[in-house]
Amino acid sequence: MDLLRSLPLGLYLEQPITWLHRLDPRIKLAWLMTFLAAPLLANSFWRLLLVGFLMIVTILARIPLRVWRQQMVWLLVLSLMVFALTMFLPDGLKTRHQARLPVDELAFAQQPATLPPTPAPRPWYNPWGVGQPTVLPLPGTAPDVALPQPTDYRYVLFQRGSLTVTQRSLDLAIRYGTLLFTLLYSTNLFLLVTAPEEITAAIEDWMSPLRRFNLPITEIALTLTLSLRFIPLVLEEVQNLVRSISTRAINWRKLGWRRALQIWLIVAERLLNNLLLRAEQIASAMKVRGFTSPNDHQVQWHQFQLRWGDWLAIVSLIGLWSARLVWGWEL
Repeated sequence: MDLLRSLPLGLYLEQPITWLHRLDPRIKLAWLMTFLAAPLLANSFWRLLLVGFLMIVTILARIPLRVWRQQMVWLLVLSLMVFALTMFLPDGLKTRHQARLPVDELAFAQQPATLPPTPAPRPWYNPWGVGQPTVLPLPGTAPDVALPQPTDYRYVLFQRGSLTVTQRSLDLAIRYGTLLFTLLYSTNLFLLVTAPEEITAAIEDWMSPLRRFNLPITEIALTLTLSLRFIPLVLEEVQNLVRSISTRAINWRKLGWRRALQIWLIVAERLLNNLLLRAEQIASAMKVRGFTSPNDHQVQWHQFQLRWGDWLAIVSLIGLWSARLVWGWEL
């Protein structure tokens, strides 16, 4: 199934078995929730620390380069693009709000009737003012008078023509870029080292306290297991239909967009019929085997057993959250 192997995300790595594979799926699910929740209300240093931590874990797990290269590289490129766009976009703090009426109408009426002289136009060879510092005068001061700053703090970090980088735009760029990478890559790494049966077993175990409220936890876990098993069948049917269309050598230019749309509607209808047929076959197979209720015919996909590596992961998780609550808050 070439379509399944070509997908860069959501694949399960069966070989080689790393130490991440051997961890308890409940612990890995808790770590995933940590990576999803820790960036909330966190400072920029903590967000960058999470990105570096994910990369270090990937390297220490000795995941083959061919696997994580196609997954991490495009995520890094996407995150860097978001970082660059957000950094050079306006930060929204330069907007000036003006009241409908003057604050002091008497002082406004006593203003001189003559307007200040217009600034000299920039020369033709330097229309953007590259290399010329821009000094904004304070209210009540002359236009060409700049007050000395008491500290070395600068709100505008970089300014070349229309490109401006401020403290807030840099902070927003770090926030959005790291958040995108952390959310996507942590989920992908979890799916890479955890089998679908282990995922459903871990979710069912974490949701077991909800049985007191008469919630169908076992039915939810069974539905999730079947849906995860059904995804490869969907991709296989899509691949077969695409190959059947390509082998017929249809000249799409001569058909026009109306006939081409009709053909793709027929393909979509056929895909839906095949998927419904597969679902009916799965239901018939379960019924023949006497599977009438998940509570009576519950299948233990995974046996939970905490080892010394799991306890070390729990201690590391507690330490990470302790550091997050102490030093990771956004100022």
